[in-house]
Amino acid sequence: MKYAVNFIASNAHSTGARALILLFFVTLTGCSLTRPTARPAVYDFGPGGLSSAPAPQAGHVGASALAPLVLEEVKASSALDGSAVLYRLAYTNAQQLRPYAQARWSMPPAQLVRQRLREQLGQDRALLEPGAVVSAAKLATPDGLASVTPINLGVELEEFSQLFETPGSSVGLLRLRATLTQASPSGAGLLAQRIIVVQRPAPSADAVGGVQALKLATDAAAQELAQWLQQLGR
Repeated sequence: MKYAVNFIASNAHSTGARALILLFFVTLTGCSLTRPTARPAVYDFGPGGLSSAPAPQAGHVGASALAPLVLEEVKASSALDGSAVLYRLAYTNAQQLRPYAQARWSMPPAQLVRQRLREQLGQDRALLEPGAVVSAAKLATPDGLASVTPINLGVELEEFSQLFETPGSSVGLLRLRATLTQASPSGAGLLAQRIIVVQRPAPSADAVGGVQALKLATDAAAQELAQWLQQLGR
């Protein structure tokens, strides 16, 4: 009788221990399943201009004297189609594009670049969307001269990455190809083409530094593009 009581007590103790162990692992598994994963940080180029551009003064040769510009959608390679913030390690393998795991652009780089181009180029001239139909009267110059035929600017984004020259030193590297055309009765005629390459140092060797450097590189490229159009008299 005493042996039976001891057996039952021992069996109950063993069963209770197994239940406690099972409960512990179930709780541990539940915690691991419900633990929130870190979300990638999302970046853009900031708010842009914070004040309106001044209106051109009377007699001043400004935006109204330049032909309206149709800014086409910026094209990019398939590697730049996504929203990943990309970098290269020049000291290891410069041919490999690598994405930051915890950093994303708010939209594909081509769209971010086009926003900055619109902001910069729109300071000097009227900008039109692709496919826009505008009457000749609206495109007439202020002096009542002959109407102006819009020019088309196509941009291809060829490189947009943070390039590490050493583990602690990097630059934001942007390369784009700009093509200027103008419609004619015989079709679109090529006016000029240029490749723009800009590098800006990153303030830190991480995604935050790369984003800042690429923003500065984009601003510089937009300014260089605007100056090029002015030099062409366009």
